[in-house]
Order: sequence, then C-alpha cells, then structure tokens
Amino acid sequence: MRTHKHGSLWKWMAAAVLAHLLISFIHGAAHTGARIQLSPLATLFVFVVILAGPVAGLALSWRAEHLGSLLVAISLAGSLVFGVANHLVLDSPDHICHVAAPWSRVFGTTAALLTVTEIFGVGLAMRLTRTARRAA
Repeated sequence: MRTHKHGSLWKWMAAAVLAHLLISFIHGAAHTGARIQLSPLATLFVFVVILAGPVAGLALSWRAEHLGSLLVAISLAGSLVFGVANHLVLDSPDHICHVAAPWSRVFGTTAALLTVTEIFGVGLAMRLTRTARRAA
C-alpha cells in the first residue's frame, strides 16, 4: 500500500472532495425537485468540472500528488465561481432567492455547503500542490 508523504493533508482533501460530491448530488435533487433546469452548456460544465473534475483529480493524486491536487484545486475553483455566479450574482431561476418552497431551504443550504467545501477543498489542494512540488 502506497503511503502519501503528506497523508493527513491528502485525507482532508479527499474528505472535502467526497463531501462536495455528496452535497452536489443533494443539490442536484433540489434542482430537479424545484424544476430548475440548466442550459446544455451549464449541464456539461456541472458534469465535467463540478462532478468529475474533483474526483478525477483525487484519483490522480494517488499516483501523482502534485498533478492530481492541482486538478482538484482548478476544478473546485471553477465550481466555486460557477456556484457563486449562478446562486448569488446572476438574476436567473438558479439564484437562491428565486427557488420556491418546498425546495428553497434544501437548495439554499446545499448551495452554501458547496461553497464551503469548494473554498476548503481549494485551499487544501493548493497547499498539497505546493508541498508535493517541493517534495518532488
């Protein structure tokens, strides 16, 4: 079994990625329940960057810590920008103030939790990227 040079940092990053994935699924259910549809381009972004990107980066980081953690950082940063723009800035059906009950609470809570996991995950991944690069 491979031992990571930065084990606990990697485990925290993995926890952030997995929490982000779980919250993303719940947030997606809120989208479906509230009948909030995304454009085809936004849907592609969600599947590639928000869902697959962090998981792919985490898997890659098992063998290539620097490259994998960099992918985690980039994809979670993209997720953060996308979420803040769509949930808080742009006036659209995806804005947290426009989601009708009974889904408004789940939608808003998961949007906030996604933001937290993204900030936390980006910070951890960037720290691991720097640490892994110095160790190489």
